Amino acid sequence: MTKKSRNTPHSPQRREESLSRDRIIEASIALLDSSGESGLTFRTLSERLATGAGAIYWHVENKSDLLTAACDAIVARTMASCVAGATPQATIRTLALGMFDAIDAHPWVGSALTRVAGQLPMVRIVECLGQQVRALDVSDEDQWAAVSALLHYILGVAGQNAANTQFARTRGVDRADFLDAMATVWSQLDPNEYPFARSLAGQLRVHDDRVDFLAGIDLILSGIESSHGR
Repeated sequence: MTKKSRNTPHSPQRREESLSRDRIIEASIALLDSSGESGLTFRTLSERLATGAGAIYWHVENKSDLLTAACDAIVARTMASCVAGATPQATIRTLALGMFDAIDAHPWVGSALTRVAGQLPMVRIVECLGQQVRALDVSDEDQWAAVSALLHYILGVAGQNAANTQFARTRGVDRADFLDAMATVWSQLDPNEYPFARSLAGQLRVHDDRVDFLAGIDLILSGIESSHGR
């Protein structure tokens, strides 16, 4: 009788050999996208990868390490979209919009970033922004303030947009219907107490979140440039 090879495609040894940190991270991203942070457990990950938890622990220490690695993978891909050779302003806009879209597609990234201050995912963003701010000839003592303003705006607005999207999805709310209902309420506000909010009712129905987001980036960039004589 012919002995079965130890390295058959379906053998545990072959599965462990093919298991890599990258595969674990990609599977984790898929679980996070479909089920959120609560859905990412070593049990569900083991089932998805058809392996044991011990094999996963060989590559990552714990769930926090895994979440950071998954977040870093998304951020690294976004940083790669920065346009080489473009103007600093164009690169910042590309990075900002890339992060806005990434957090919209992976809502868990926004909350994950708030817990990894000082770690690689956040450092990647700060480094990319910082290099462009330097290219704008911002003085050394003012660079952190400029980078901080951009960073907090990007993560804050992108995170809030993702939260709004998740809220609508979990409740089966159509965005257009939601905005229409909000606009209707605003249009009925007391014109003496809320003249500005009432005047925005029409725009609220048709506004584009990405366009509004980039408008904010442009305002920050204009402030940076004007304060440094550009």
